[in-house]
Amino acid sequence: MFLHIGADTVIPTKNIIAIFDMETTTISKYTREFLKIAEEEGFVESVSDDLPKSFIVTETDKKSKIYLSPISSVTLKKRANFLKKISEE
Repeated sequence: MFLHIGADTVIPTKNIIAIFDMETTTISKYTREFLKIAEEEGFVESVSDDLPKSFIVTETDKKSKIYLSPISSVTLKKRANFLKKISEE
């Protein structure tokens, strides 16, 4: 299954490690530092020009990638849970 994370971007749900809320997690200096280093090393991809509301940490073939999404983490979680329910039927 694939999760639509904004604009024209979909990612396989099996590759998702975590979905984080941008507002609440970036309060921590460690999270800000993590995102800064990841961006400097080219692991961050923004899926939209809109202000990001969440970021999604993924791994494919032992390579990490972080997507900045304009969709809230709550909405992304609901979508992922919906997909999980469909696949179980």
